[in-house]
Amino acid sequence: MLAVQAFHLANEQLAVTLSNFGASLLSCQVKMPNGDWREVVLGCPLADLPRQPSYLGMTIGRYANRIANSRFTLDGKEFPLSCNQAPHQLHGGKEGFSHRLWQVAKQTQNEITFALHSPAGDQGFPANVDVTATYRLHGNQLWVEYNAHSDDTTPLCLTNHAYFNLDGITENAPLDVRDHRLQLFAQKFLPVDSAGIPNAPLKDVQGTSFDFRQGKTIRQDFGKEEQQATQGYDHSFLLNKTTENPCELAAILTNSTGDLRLTVSTTQPAIQLYTGNFLQGTPSILSQPYENFAGLALETQLLPDTPNHPEWQHYGVFLKASETYHQQTCFTFEV
Repeated sequence: MLAVQAFHLANEQLAVTLSNFGASLLSCQVKMPNGDWREVVLGCPLADLPRQPSYLGMTIGRYANRIANSRFTLDGKEFPLSCNQAPHQLHGGKEGFSHRLWQVAKQTQNEITFALHSPAGDQGFPANVDVTATYRLHGNQLWVEYNAHSDDTTPLCLTNHAYFNLDGITENAPLDVRDHRLQLFAQKFLPVDSAGIPNAPLKDVQGTSFDFRQGKTIRQDFGKEEQQATQGYDHSFLLNKTTENPCELAAILTNSTGDLRLTVSTTQPAIQLYTGNFLQGTPSILSQPYENFAGLALETQLLPDTPNHPEWQHYGVFLKASETYHQQTCFTFEV
């Protein structure tokens, strides 16, 4: 019987800790010029991982983000889904991929692959699906890659739910990611209601608090406009796809002192910015639980509720039996 375990990858610039529970990223440490290792990911003790409520570093599936009213229709048939954010489904349901024990399919010093079988009917989704999640270190880069095959058509949208704080996760100072500077390579964002369900068409970021195209501190326009419904940023941005390169620049995050930068590149069409608006009380690696805004998530994925929005389905949503699901995201740390 599988047990919850931790696994380690390391090179001269990065050291990460992962778990087979949820194929989760528990820790990411960056080697700084002074020789110190800086922890930049919100983690928790291994024993707390299955019961923490904030999806810390977990692999999300079958469908990342929300599906409205916990149901969708495919080929004229309605599929009711496991409901865990009533009346909606969040991050694949109560027992989604994030809350399962994955097999370790392969491990080296710089790479590990987790594998999971999801049977037909899992959380209400059709088809048998076999998924792998691979974490790979390459110099100052952490690559996260997903591959999947199915025996029938099913929605599939995978992401990693790591929370970053590039100032470092320490006892010495209060954690507040809102003084980080963020640049998003996105022209449009998706308005949502208080439950995170899309309630309007995609909207141009120009002239709004969602305009991160030139870069700004998160605090600058925090809590304005549509953010009031979600108590901060918890919105999807449609990324600019401007070249033939399948893995394009999505975001640049710089810490409050400017000594560490994170660049995010991805094959995914959208990115969810979540500023940790409801982190309070989440178990932490510190002496006290995390508070709100201790870290932010940059979740590369599809737009939320795409199974119920035909106008967005050309960005991808349904994996067919004849196809291979493949998505990757690269996190590059620059000191």
